[in-house]
Amino acid sequence: MALLSPRLHRFRLLTKLHQASASKPTNANQLTVRRKTGCCYAIAVDAPSSLTDAAGIRWGSTTLQGLREEMEDDAVVRSDGLNGFLFAAVFDGHGGCSSVKFLREELYKDCITAVQGGLMLNGGDFEVIKAALEKAFDDTDKRLLPLLEAAGKEDESGSTATVAFIRNDVMFISHVGDSCVVLSRSGGAQVLTSSHRPYGNNTTSLQEIRRIREAGGWIVNGRICGDISVSRAFGDIRFKTKKYEMLRKGAEEGRWSEKFVSRVQFNGDLVTASPEVLQLTLGSNVEFVLIASDGLWDYMNRLNKCHFRVLYQLRSG
Repeated sequence: MALLSPRLHRFRLLTKLHQASASKPTNANQLTVRRKTGCCYAIAVDAPSSLTDAAGIRWGSTTLQGLREEMEDDAVVRSDGLNGFLFAAVFDGHGGCSSVKFLREELYKDCITAVQGGLMLNGGDFEVIKAALEKAFDDTDKRLLPLLEAAGKEDESGSTATVAFIRNDVMFISHVGDSCVVLSRSGGAQVLTSSHRPYGNNTTSLQEIRRIREAGGWIVNGRICGDISVSRAFGDIRFKTKKYEMLRKGAEEGRWSEKFVSRVQFNGDLVTASPEVLQLTLGSNVEFVLIASDGLWDYMNRLNKCHFRVLYQLRSG
């Protein structure tokens, strides 16, 4: 978390986390922790202080790994050459680590190129910024898919991505998947992103379900084709370039009949990397921003006042 070391210690005690390793004291305190429940990666971006990085902002991150053999979540925070903006991204991988490893470097490069090294973010038209980030996400996914297809053993990995460009007065978010950005304003929580999932009765979920069905897909127990529970992500070739191969494999495995397969006609990708793009003005009443994968939010309600009161008290010391 974006807290000084003593506060990190207090946070560990309150959340019953146990430190495995920590970085040397720097502008960013990174804490790695392991426990046997859940898996997540989180970044907290704090208000200005004497411990600064880009644009007078301090930040930190923490990881939690459950019983999986590999840590499939990751994060990137960069501040070099961004015209006063901090770049922060959280990736929630599934089906392996290949997609996340690719996104760590390549999505950052494409986003920076798209916003002209941050110049476009300084007073630029939001619709132009939105279109640039949408193209950056699409271009990154188009370069990732052939690499997954060319893997020795066909790689079915994928990853969500939640990217934020942050300055003291403004924040831009580009988001696919079910990670979440939550802002603390005057001690209260404000959820900024929507979870792209093919189940639920909220507006975003209903839109995702409709999009999937119009593309020729179907939902079983809240999963696309009975398989994946996130509807927007990078990679996942079986729901993009290998949809018919996925159908044939399902028939061979007895998940559906040949008659059913013969009736399916796909009209588009079932999983997409098209992002939700937001702009938010920040003010003096904003204490911190928390970006985390669903491993945290499944444990902690996004609007849980008790949890956010603890974070707010720790931050304010």
